[in-house]
Amino acid sequence: MAFGTRDDTTEDAGGMHAASGIVLLLPSSLRAFRAVEYGNLRIVLSNIGTYGDIHPLIAVALELKRRGHTPVMALPNVYRPKIEPLGLEFHTLRPDIDPTDTRLVAMVYDVNKGTETGLREFLFPVLRQTYDDLLNAATRPARADLLLLGELNYAGPLVAEVTGIPWASYVLAPFSFFSAFDPPVLPPYPRLARADRAPGMGRAMRRLARFVTRRWPEPVYELRSELGLPMGANPIFDAKHSPHLVLALFSRALGVEQKDWPPNTLITGFCFYDANGGNHALPPRLEQFLAAGEPPVVFTLGSAAVLAAGSFYEHSAQAAMRLGVRAVLLIGTDPRNRPTTALPDSICVEEYAPYSALLPRASLVVHQGGVGTVAQCMRAGKPMLIMPYSHDQPDNARRMKRLDVARVIQRADYAPKPVARQVKAMLAEPALALRARSVAEQMRQEDGTRTACNALEELYAKTRKPSPIP
Repeated sequence: MAFGTRDDTTEDAGGMHAASGIVLLLPSSLRAFRAVEYGNLRIVLSNIGTYGDIHPLIAVALELKRRGHTPVMALPNVYRPKIEPLGLEFHTLRPDIDPTDTRLVAMVYDVNKGTETGLREFLFPVLRQTYDDLLNAATRPARADLLLLGELNYAGPLVAEVTGIPWASYVLAPFSFFSAFDPPVLPPYPRLARADRAPGMGRAMRRLARFVTRRWPEPVYELRSELGLPMGANPIFDAKHSPHLVLALFSRALGVEQKDWPPNTLITGFCFYDANGGNHALPPRLEQFLAAGEPPVVFTLGSAAVLAAGSFYEHSAQAAMRLGVRAVLLIGTDPRNRPTTALPDSICVEEYAPYSALLPRASLVVHQGGVGTVAQCMRAGKPMLIMPYSHDQPDNARRMKRLDVARVIQRADYAPKPVARQVKAMLAEPALALRARSVAEQMRQEDGTRTACNALEELYAKTRKPSPIP
């Protein structure tokens, strides 16, 4: 994945541009400059979640490393094989995630109880272990200068409070702010979204969400009491946001600042990474398929919903055959996702492919609406047909529909005939593809990774204690 590239053939070792003779501040010189200004910062980056939650952290970590800092990844152990080949320090964080446990994923993606299940049955029962693991990563073998914490790491703000280490938080989608002025789609109550512009409805939705979840964070309050800390703010809605810096790692095309967002919020743009242990290449068979014909329709369920795919890929294959279009199915590692129907040569099935290499060569993308997948489609300038599951996905889908770059189909309606009808109509609408390319052009003005790293360095400069006068 690109974080900004340069042509090394135009520069010599002394920083001289070969064509112009002008001395430039090269990346190596810039690293030395930043090392003098900020020092070699030890920054712990931590969250719990799917690849969609972790990939932006990897993007930021690699840029921090390029700047001469020491990023430390504190993540569930399942991500170790992805992190260590990148030369990044890794610390295990509980709970671990079993990618083969489709039962858990199915529960978490239940529209009515999914979020509650994820918190009360997966994260909160091991909150003390998460705290211990993150405390260890933040203090050993050396004390961290800064923490960057995702919103699913509910132990993170406690570690920051106990140690006094400055911290920033990050969110990946506007849904996380739960604004009364830009109210999100609540998965259990999708009909409320139709009335979100009614006077006072946003505040009513927020009050409803706080009431429904009022007992969920009791384990957080109990751990705070055990650590001698006051009760503090609501962990689900408020305490997860740093008082120093909140990085909104998404594009302004997805959402803009609202009056009730945390005051220290910075919209950076998306932070992109999707390599497999550093490998960005497409599988050879997929590369050959793409080169052999027209741009295909890509069917994917991201990194989590793919573990609870149900009949998605079977119906997708049948829809593609009904239309007679070329298609790519990204089915993940679960063998149950492989269609049982005999497939023609016009359909290519792969477990995984980097979106950054695949989606620019697609005609249209059918997916679940996770913000990571949405971001890659926006970046590639491709129209989307979104079948949302839960969490932020219904809200992301609505935002894409408002941009007029996507259509939405509900899971209950996802069958070969209606999917084929939707895809056919979208492929026959050139204006849809034109609007998608316009959004991609807007996003090219953003550099989320660079902006986020600049903000982290500036946060350290603001919060560090001055050296004592000799």
